[in-house]
Amino acid sequence: MDLFPFQSTAATQVAERFGDYAVNPLTIDRTRSIPFFQMLVSITGSGKTVILADAVTQMQARLPLQPVVLWLSKGRVVVWQTYANLAHGKYAANIPGFNVKPLLELSPSHIEDGDTPLMLVATVGKFARQDDQGNDRRIFQTQLDLADESLWTTLKRRRLPSGQRRPLLVIYDEGQNLSDLQTGRLLELDPDALISASATPSVPQSLERVIGRLREDRNWKDEDFRTAVASRDVVDSGLVKQRINVGGYVTPMETAVDALLADLAMATDAAAQADDPFRPKAIYVCTTNTVDGLPIAEDAARSFEERAARPILIWRHLVASGIDPAEIAVYSQLTFGKDTPPPPTFNLFGGADRDYDRFIRGDFKHIIFNLALQEGWDDPFCGFAYIDKEMASTRQITQVIGRVLRQPNAQHYADPILNTAHFYIRSDEKGVFEDIIEDIQSQLSSEHPSIELTIRPENRRAERYREMPSRQRLVPTTSIYSGPARDPIGRIVSGMMDFRSGGENTVGAGSRMQVLQEIGIKGSSTFEWVDVKHSNRVTVRGIFRRELQRLFPGGLRRAGGPVNLVDIELPKFDALVEINSLAATHVRQIAGEVVSAYIEHSRLLQNDDDPPYAVGPVPVNPADAVTFSNALHPAYSGLNGLELDIARSLDRTQRVWCRNPEGSGYFIPLLDSGSTATFWPDFLVWVDRTVVAIDTKGDHLLSEDSRRKLFDIDGTGDRARIVLRLISEGQWNVAPSGQIGKHGPDGYTIWRWASGRLHASKCEDARTAVEAALTV
Repeated sequence: MDLFPFQSTAATQVAERFGDYAVNPLTIDRTRSIPFFQMLVSITGSGKTVILADAVTQMQARLPLQPVVLWLSKGRVVVWQTYANLAHGKYAANIPGFNVKPLLELSPSHIEDGDTPLMLVATVGKFARQDDQGNDRRIFQTQLDLADESLWTTLKRRRLPSGQRRPLLVIYDEGQNLSDLQTGRLLELDPDALISASATPSVPQSLERVIGRLREDRNWKDEDFRTAVASRDVVDSGLVKQRINVGGYVTPMETAVDALLADLAMATDAAAQADDPFRPKAIYVCTTNTVDGLPIAEDAARSFEERAARPILIWRHLVASGIDPAEIAVYSQLTFGKDTPPPPTFNLFGGADRDYDRFIRGDFKHIIFNLALQEGWDDPFCGFAYIDKEMASTRQITQVIGRVLRQPNAQHYADPILNTAHFYIRSDEKGVFEDIIEDIQSQLSSEHPSIELTIRPENRRAERYREMPSRQRLVPTTSIYSGPARDPIGRIVSGMMDFRSGGENTVGAGSRMQVLQEIGIKGSSTFEWVDVKHSNRVTVRGIFRRELQRLFPGGLRRAGGPVNLVDIELPKFDALVEINSLAATHVRQIAGEVVSAYIEHSRLLQNDDDPPYAVGPVPVNPADAVTFSNALHPAYSGLNGLELDIARSLDRTQRVWCRNPEGSGYFIPLLDSGSTATFWPDFLVWVDRTVVAIDTKGDHLLSEDSRRKLFDIDGTGDRARIVLRLISEGQWNVAPSGQIGKHGPDGYTIWRWASGRLHASKCEDARTAVEAALTV
């Protein structure tokens, strides 16, 4: 799986910090060292698993021996999903060469195979018990058919036939669940690294000694223990939704569910029109058997039509509202009397984890559950959640948010209803809802600061938070035409050296690392630290692809980028080299030349052969919405001062125009090596057969000469063309040398590209600035 730039950056930071520490780790005594410790802090939906997988691969390349990786999660569902994805699923390509196995299938032969990196996947419950002899904790039991020692001892020794101890990397992808007991067990294994990942990290008391030593002896600060992913990067990537919309209902359950169903119907229609159509899903969170004013046993003895348990009430209302029972799942341990079973159309999954696979195969569109489905169920098509009154606490609601936050197909859509997580919270008192909202706002501001939160009054539907266009308007799509770059890139790749025969250039000249080695025979053996000069080898292909991604990130929005013009399957890319070798340096230099050639010889092209972009609905927050007369939409919100001045001036021209929403509207791919893959203009204006794209915060686009191609877009047909104008506050000019400078704060400057160079025009006010920008 290709990583987003922020994912690759985070993985590299973890690996580089580990590599620096592993050269000279702190020690406890003669045979034990202080493990490297790192917390990956990243919001739900950011792809923590693929970040960790990539970090492990990069750490492997920095080690002198092939590592053993112990990958842990809390729940069985999460573990088996992780195992399937790492062993043969979507993440398998991110850990090339690893032998991935469930922990309980470990045998001594796997440890003794020092040529193969080993990854063992397990739940923390496999070992985190005070009683080592627990009947269901097989890790402490002898496997007589495999060896004469327990799995735990095998993991702790991890000896090669040569006596050397293999490095152990411990990964815990739900770090907020790491307990003192679990941490103590893990530290007994003498790991070389302990890495936890969570949106809300916490540090167990058992790690205080580790952290204290790193602070005291290495002067580590708080930031040295954390690799943090900015939530804005996650939102911009399209992995999670852009906003959360919360509505409170002091009403019967039916009123809140009816509002959800009405909004879900709108989202279903919008999703059917998308390039990648899908069916949005909804969840309903409630208690299982609790009934107001009635014992559970008495309710269970009633007929199904008389039952008052909340899952049944919700199910009956959904069916009465026209939902097909085949699309409804009830994932909870509902109690039924022997003589009062549910109807055959009632899809009950009461076996918890045992029923999970059967539940997933059903692909249900409406799921009723009681938080037991929290761990592991992450369906990006789920965008709607009803939360019943007993479950309406801040903690439980924020837990549910993670289940609704992921974005379908990892992309934002033109219709904002598909980029929003919708919540319908039922409570008994208005004051209770207001307290909950205050707590949620505080929680979201710390955990999800880049996701917009709007609060919806009870009588306001989700449709009030989006504005539909009054008429159809189209914009030509723009793409990168890289055909002329193919031959130059081919010549560069042909000049890359072939290192398959090995040689001194494939060997790194970096620092020595030490590994613990057992000397002697069992019963009289001793342990010594021995130098190992070289690190594990990796493929030239991996080094080349990683460098291309670093230099030209965001290829998904930019037609894949230069990697598409390289025959990456050439045999010389199979060569194995050390990452700090001269060979690796040469490969990175070639990758840099490939990116430079791609940028130099490619150009932006208005592609008239592809369907044009059609302006869709825009999100609007009624709290700060401003109305306009001539815009495609009745109102826009979230405008800053400069944007509002330009918007009002555009409206006075009586031209058809619109605000262009960032992340889901019209974009132009950028042809440079910066971290920003795309450009989202603020406004689109239709002037006869021309569409003028206006950006009001364009100073950053003028700082790099390579961005000049953004201004010069060629066309392939006779359709309407698109031109770009930037409006900056203040007085700017362009020197004959091309250097730009600001000479005063007053007025505005209009930027355009003409006759092969950048031009700046000064204007006194917003009205004249807009008139100048629309002169084509």
